[in-house]
Amino acid sequence: MITYAQAGVSIDAGSELVRRIKKIVSASKLSKSAIGGFSGLYPLPKGFGKGFLSGCCDGVGTKLKLAFLLNKHDTVGIDLVAMNVNDLICQGAKPLFFLDYFACGKLEVDTAEAVIRGIQNGCEQAGCILLGGETAEMPGFYAQGEYDLAGFSVGILKDKDTVKRSKVKAGDVVLGLASSGVHSNGFSLVRKIFSEDELRENGAALIEPTRIYVKKIMALLESKKLKGAVKAIAHITGGGWPENPPRVVPKGFQFEFKKGSWPILEIYQKMQRRGSVAESEMFRTFNMGIGLMLVVSEDKADAVRRFLKEGYFIGHIAKGAAGVLFK
Repeated sequence: MITYAQAGVSIDAGSELVRRIKKIVSASKLSKSAIGGFSGLYPLPKGFGKGFLSGCCDGVGTKLKLAFLLNKHDTVGIDLVAMNVNDLICQGAKPLFFLDYFACGKLEVDTAEAVIRGIQNGCEQAGCILLGGETAEMPGFYAQGEYDLAGFSVGILKDKDTVKRSKVKAGDVVLGLASSGVHSNGFSLVRKIFSEDELRENGAALIEPTRIYVKKIMALLESKKLKGAVKAIAHITGGGWPENPPRVVPKGFQFEFKKGSWPILEIYQKMQRRGSVAESEMFRTFNMGIGLMLVVSEDKADAVRRFLKEGYFIGHIAKGAAGVLFK
């Protein structure tokens, strides 16, 4: 039975670091935003109007190893943008611009161009501008033919209560939006489970870029008829289902999910069988077919799904200790 920790990644260590970062930042007199949300909020200074800037940063992780193996570099840039802008919309922020950081040992221009074209593609899907970035060539630091990617995005919102987390209550419905695949988390475990030949065999499903939800979600949040229907949004990334949904609801509430209420992608079923991975480990590592979760008021849940023209009712909010339950 293979675990994420055996693949070299400790979710617990990551959570501990976040706890320490919160302590460091909260001690600063300059801190204006709580740490721990999917993106940070910064109030516009006086004289610049009302509203907030929202910012976040992320990378693609070891999915890049798959891109190297398959020699396919035109989609990981989409992943890079997606991992950022999907976090911004959890605050209700509209992405404005994106900047990237491309680092390598020796610059291979054709490869770098393919990556940047992917980033531009992702920005177009998100409706934001690729404002700039940095290319760093560092001989001896990266293996031949390999590179690393990071990026950050800034968005804007008029009201920090656009997504009214404080209004969450028992009985609210959880609407899950389908993922396009594994997205950009858990690839250290993927590579532990599959041999190189198996990675190539399943390459098309694994390299599928992260879905960008921005335009649909922003249209929903801006809908006058459905104003206030969406109370919380969770992007299902590192830490999977147990770690991400609880971040967006107040204390005293938990998520109760109904098994079988959404389709689990075939690639996950293959991985679980091949690696004899425990179900709990799968849900703690991967999105399991749901890339974004919306907490919506029960009386408007059907209308929200009709507006989006997609979604699965995968559970509801209940009173209880923070966390998730599967029934």
